[in-house]
Amino acid sequence: MTKPQNPVQLAVIGAAHGIKGELRVKTFTGDPLALADYGPLYAKDGRAFQIIDIRPANTVVVVRFKGVSDRNAAEALSGTELFVDRSVLPDDGEEDEFYHADLIGLEVRDETGAAIGKVVAVHNFGGGDILDVTLAGRRGVLIPFTQAAVPQVSVVEGFVRVDPLAAGLVEDEDGEAAPGRDGFDPKGRPRGPKDAGGNR
Repeated sequence: MTKPQNPVQLAVIGAAHGIKGELRVKTFTGDPLALADYGPLYAKDGRAFQIIDIRPANTVVVVRFKGVSDRNAAEALSGTELFVDRSVLPDDGEEDEFYHADLIGLEVRDETGAAIGKVVAVHNFGGGDILDVTLAGRRGVLIPFTQAAVPQVSVVEGFVRVDPLAAGLVEDEDGEAAPGRDGFDPKGRPRGPKDAGGNR
């Protein structure tokens, strides 16, 4: 396989670990050790990386890549983002689980079905997933990715439907913004974009 045509980020390389070429790697997979299950990983420039050893280490994994055998070579890779093609990722998740990469680019519709914007990114600052949406004719807004704020997601049809009140896009009858305006909805049920493919 060559450079992914539909790339999904699975990891980012961190600091060198020891003197034998091992590296600390932050993964975006549900099981960090599953990083080795997807075959070669690719950098943005098309370089391929084959994992020959992986083990857990606190919040990251320590990885040995084929062809990286000393600390100097390892240090040169720090900050490299690693991707696979979307086609190698499984589609057997829960009904309310979505890959971040599948959400980016979806049309945003209101309760009437009218198109009002587009999903440009998915963030997670520690309190749950948030859709970064550009609204037509307006600056970008952040919408909590909860069942209340985003009641419908159709990746196949290419859209998400939002509830403007729960999403914090309109004010309620008392003139106050809905709970979702700051990115959180205490009554909303979190929806879970799968860890793989996060833009984090």
